[in-house]
Amino acid sequence: MTSLLDYAPIAATCFAVPEFLPQIRKLAATRDTTGISWSWAALTSVNNAAWSAYFMLARYWTALIPSCSATVLAGTLAAMLTRRGQARLRPATVISVWAAMLTGAYGIAGRTGLGTLLTAAFVLQVTPSIWAAYRTAHPTGISAGTWLLTFGELACWLAFGLHHSDPRLITLSALMLARICWTGSRQQRIAPRDLTLAQ
Repeated sequence: MTSLLDYAPIAATCFAVPEFLPQIRKLAATRDTTGISWSWAALTSVNNAAWSAYFMLARYWTALIPSCSATVLAGTLAAMLTRRGQARLRPATVISVWAAMLTGAYGIAGRTGLGTLLTAAFVLQVTPSIWAAYRTAHPTGISAGTWLLTFGELACWLAFGLHHSDPRLITLSALMLARICWTGSRQQRIAPRDLTLAQ
């Protein structure tokens, strides 16, 4: 029997599809890269491409929409940051090695190996954005709109993971929700004027 929570990915999609657009729009308008991590954008694009493969193999068809959207839009953000001189050789090399590891995990252990590696290495993805946001006294380049949409998306995935008892989705969602709350509280203290979806 279908539960209401089975439709959580649809709600997540509504938050996830446009979630990078506020950040892309703000960067295009202001050219302010302060507090934005190129590594985070690039890793998000790579990891969501891998999550798209995972969701396809698991037949979570609705989940493909936000993961594919994040792949494209985070890749667009990474490209914009690259044009503004934010890309560095060492992080790019690490990300390339990580992409190769994801491919290897799938080749060795299939969907289970891919999902486990993605969840186990989630800290790798969020660390650059945490570092960039917290080492900057005034991260004026960060768009609050992007993180508010991300909060809504991950809340939906947490509910979906609990409903289906999927430890990978539960862990991913719980970690990201904690990270967003942490970053959001700092932004409110140091840059309250930035808390609008339009930026």
